[in-house]
Amino acid sequence: MSKKKKINKDKNKIVKSINNNIRSSVRKLNPILRGIVGKKVDVAIRDLQFSEKRITKDIRKTINSAVANAENNFQYDIDKLVVKEAYCGKKIIMKRFRPRAKGRAAPILKPYSSVTIILQETKKMESHGSKS
Repeated sequence: MSKKKKINKDKNKIVKSINNNIRSSVRKLNPILRGIVGKKVDVAIRDLQFSEKRITKDIRKTINSAVANAENNFQYDIDKLVVKEAYCGKKIIMKRFRPRAKGRAAPILKPYSSVTIILQETKKMESHGSKS
C-alpha cells in the first residue's frame, strides 16, 4: 500500500548544485551563505566578488554551476533566478600534528565542508523603480 504523490512538474523543478570538499570549516561558511539567501543570482555573485573572504571564490563557482544547470536543464531565465537555499555541512577532518616543547605534540585540524546551493525562478519581475 504505497502512497502516490502527485507531482506538478513545473513547481518541483529544483535547480541544485553541490560542491563537496571545500577546504574550510562550517563555522566560516555559514555567515557567507546566510548573506546570499533570498537575493537574485547576479546580486549574490556581485556581493561574493567584492568580499574579502578567501572561500567566496568557491561559493561563487557553485552558484555559477547552479545557474548553468538552470539554463541547460530547465531552460530558466537567468535574470529571474533567486537563491532559495544555501547551506553547508561537515565532511572529513584531516588531522596533522606539530612537535612542541618537552616532547609533546599539538594537533592541527584541517576541516572540509560541502556547500549546497538551491535556486528558484521567480514568476514576477521586481523592478527597483526610478525617480523619473
